[in-house]
Amino acid sequence: MDGRTLSSIGLVGSAIVVVTVLFGIYGFITLLDAPSELLAPAIGTLVVTILVVGALATLGSRSKRWRENPYW
Repeated sequence: MDGRTLSSIGLVGSAIVVVTVLFGIYGFITLLDAPSELLAPAIGTLVVTILVVGALATLGSRSKRWRENPYW
């Protein structure tokens, strides 16, 4: 593949990430206007998601194998 194809793929990937973040921000803002019965489950889901992602990031950063990979 030439560099042009790879940069196009990178641009598409970046656009998908940006759109996903914008949807998340929109969802959080509309959650604040939602009825109070939806607020507690949504906050609970957010907390669990943050904990799981944080735990996986911690486990991955403490791994000694990732530096042995020839990619790095």
